[in-house]
Amino acid sequence: MELSDANLQTLTEYLKKTLDPDPAIRRPAEKFLESVEGSQNYPLLLLTLLEKSQENVIKVCASVTFKNYIKRNWRIVEDEPNKICESDRIAIKANIVPLMLSSPEQIQKQLSDAISIIGREDFPQKWPDLLTEMVNRFQSGDFHVINGVLRTAHSLFKRYRHEFKSNELWTEIKLVLDAFALPLTNLFKATIELCSTHANDASALKVLFSSLILIAKLFYSLNFQDLPEFFEDNMETWMTNFHTLLTLDNKLLQTDDEEEAGLLELLKSQICDNAALYAQKYDEEFQPYLPRFVTAIWNLLVTTGQEVKYDLLVSNAIQFLASVCERPHYKHLFEDQNTLTSICEKVIVPNMEFRAADEEAFEDNSEEYIRRDLEGSDIDTRRRAACDLVRGLCKFFEGPVTGIFSGYVNSMLQEYAKNPSVNWKHKDAAIYLVTSLASKAQTQKHGITQANELVNLTEFFVNHIQPDLKSASVNEFPVLKADGIKYIMIFRNQVPKEQLLVSIPLLINHLQAESIVVHTYAAHALERLFTMRGTNNTTLITAAEMAPFVEVLLTNLFKALTLPGSSENEYIMKAIMRSFSLLQESIIPYIPSVITQLTQKLLAVSKNPSKPHFNHYMFESICLSIRITCKANPDAVGSFEEALFMVFTEILQNDVQEFIPYVFQVMSLLLEMHKNEIPRSYMALFPHLLQPVLWERTGNIPPLVRLLQAYLERGANTIASAAADKIPGLLGVFQKLIASKANDHQGFYLLNSIIEHMPPESVDQYRKQIFILLFQRLQNSKTTKFIKSFLVFINLYCIKYGALALQEIFDSIQPKMFGMVLEKIIIPEIQKVSGQVEKKICAVGITKILTECPPMMDTEYTKLWTPLLQALIGLFELPEDDTIPDEEHFIDIEDTPGYQTAFSQLAFAGKKEHDPVGQMVNNPRIHLAQSLHKLSTACPGRVPSMLSTSLNAEALQYLQGYLQAASVTLL
Repeated sequence: MELSDANLQTLTEYLKKTLDPDPAIRRPAEKFLESVEGSQNYPLLLLTLLEKSQENVIKVCASVTFKNYIKRNWRIVEDEPNKICESDRIAIKANIVPLMLSSPEQIQKQLSDAISIIGREDFPQKWPDLLTEMVNRFQSGDFHVINGVLRTAHSLFKRYRHEFKSNELWTEIKLVLDAFALPLTNLFKATIELCSTHANDASALKVLFSSLILIAKLFYSLNFQDLPEFFEDNMETWMTNFHTLLTLDNKLLQTDDEEEAGLLELLKSQICDNAALYAQKYDEEFQPYLPRFVTAIWNLLVTTGQEVKYDLLVSNAIQFLASVCERPHYKHLFEDQNTLTSICEKVIVPNMEFRAADEEAFEDNSEEYIRRDLEGSDIDTRRRAACDLVRGLCKFFEGPVTGIFSGYVNSMLQEYAKNPSVNWKHKDAAIYLVTSLASKAQTQKHGITQANELVNLTEFFVNHIQPDLKSASVNEFPVLKADGIKYIMIFRNQVPKEQLLVSIPLLINHLQAESIVVHTYAAHALERLFTMRGTNNTTLITAAEMAPFVEVLLTNLFKALTLPGSSENEYIMKAIMRSFSLLQESIIPYIPSVITQLTQKLLAVSKNPSKPHFNHYMFESICLSIRITCKANPDAVGSFEEALFMVFTEILQNDVQEFIPYVFQVMSLLLEMHKNEIPRSYMALFPHLLQPVLWERTGNIPPLVRLLQAYLERGANTIASAAADKIPGLLGVFQKLIASKANDHQGFYLLNSIIEHMPPESVDQYRKQIFILLFQRLQNSKTTKFIKSFLVFINLYCIKYGALALQEIFDSIQPKMFGMVLEKIIIPEIQKVSGQVEKKICAVGITKILTECPPMMDTEYTKLWTPLLQALIGLFELPEDDTIPDEEHFIDIEDTPGYQTAFSQLAFAGKKEHDPVGQMVNNPRIHLAQSLHKLSTACPGRVPSMLSTSLNAEALQYLQGYLQAASVTLL
């Protein structure tokens, strides 16, 4: 694409269309942009538009499109096309920083993100002048520019907070510190001076405080991995100023908004974070400053109001206290009973209250409420911080703290009892306090794993939780119902099983509650209870114990999906999946109605898939229905195909990318259920599965390969007779996969199925070409994964076509090639093969080469006979060689950035392990002994003499053992 006005105009029109609410206009425009994004100059056209377009909406749209384009395409992934040519990459890096700095804030943010994505790949090696270019801008004195630089630096360096330590990382951080730490410190001091100069100018203060927030965030990132020498030397400057800012109160910076945190709150909360980082990691160096920070933060907590805008500040301040009180040498600061009482009374209890804002979120923004409360993303809520502080204090003062709080809990419950409809929030706080007191250690999988001995959880459950859940109305006091259900969920390992069994019908009943939070919690609690393990690893709650509730459970779960706000509720769908898995055959009577409801749901969500977890559990539930029913009645597979194929066809025709990998997995499961021939409906689809466009998407590859394997297992003869013209297409897929380091193993899965199942005459003409392709790949890039797969393939080939055929095909490609493969690949590398079935295939294949291949006995290949036997005994007896050369540590495909639908494996569509030599050979060691016996009968005296001359003593001893076990001798 040329950098012409015409192209700019075209691009403008298409960008406009991507904003159109009508999918008929929007989708083609998105497809067009997708089709041109590989063209040279495309990113430069976008940058020109965002700089020069007259329309603001086009500028913003171009900046977002550009950022997403960089996100998808900047990283160069091996074996995948590089969509950005080198000249474009150079031009982008040369222009993006000045462009970002001169753009309005909305666009600056997008470009700043793009720079950090590019920086993650190219900085510092391929973009050495980025830092200098940024630091030089500090001198400009223009805070719009300075904030642009700071924002970019923040998005570039924040990854230091979660990267693993490595020499590469240290080198990069050192380089950044050398160039950045001093200018940043000078900027910090200058900005603080400007704050006092402009103390009465509101608009100037806003800009300056935005800079201070970013500087404080950069301080956190640069100090996270270790305490840099520069910051240690300049601690006085930083900490004194941080302390001053923490105690600062400027009326001009106060906001009227009760929800949104202002600049002052954001800065103070970041400073609390910075202080907590130093208190936790560098406590020795930070010791002189700690007492004044504790005082300042304590005062901050006592004087800050309950408004939502202070939530982040309060929770960070409490987290600071929590991190300090857990350290043994700060213990003395908290020992005094009055201090503890004061903390409990002034900090913990007030921040556990359920406020009007929480009530609003509970009712109107339930999805966010659930995410924060259940998934622990409530890191910045006051309640979570107060809870962490209770845990921190209990580390050294469990007795006194429990004593103080027991009094609070009792008085709160008494308040509630006086007038429940008015005072229900007191009980909510009491339950929350008990929970935070009792729980010492918690995991998502098991709930609470360690509890405080001083709290009687079962007694509290029976007296205060169960009555709420047993009340006649499921809609009364929804917050207390949600608390009660959450209590069961959290303490499921502490409450005795009989109490859990009493709770199950109550939870099933609450699936009907109108409150989204209540019926979601009920579904989630049931799902967690159904996964609990009892003795001998069976589920704690058995299908028999659930028998009386099956019908009402399934009815209420599916009914809950029709409640307003829960039509794609992932917790309910996960509970459906888990119920099927637990109940097994007891769901069979309900399957007809269940599968109808699931397919209707599938059809509805396929129009616009937006909830990946919901979709995943829905497909899992479909797989479970199929497995459970067809296990009892294999012929039922037809009725599932009738129910599902219409929807599947629609999904494939509309190219619903998110669902296609799932559809292939369910189809594989269905096809594997067929015993004899492939039904015609599947054969009609077969040619479409070989279309190259389907194989472009990495997420489709594993399920498509499995589906093609199912076709080959069930209908190789049909393919050979009715679709022989498609065999080259099938091998074309193999050729594409084998060329990729990431997917070569999938290519081998396909090839192995072709070799194992296709009638030999149908692949005869292609056989030599297959081997040539494999040798070319071996020459170009030989990886451990490829070698392992290659070894399994040649041994499977040997089992299928005979050892002589293997030797002949190798030697027909190049004379003496068979010997080279034995010497250079099989003998030295066989130890690397892993997996029971894979090892067995290799053992049976090598046994055939040793005992059924005449050239091994009377040509120059004979010298390899004993080393090959020795390698085979090694495969049986030595530990597996799992070393991988350094240069081969792959980036996992699933981790590459971008919007590619990654493949999600369905657990309940799992493929049974297939053993191609199962019928033929039970024990490969005994099979070796019997085959050697047979060989020695054919040529007496040869085998023992070959063994005695060159097999090492240990291997010989093992072999003696095999011969004894097989009751045979060598002649």
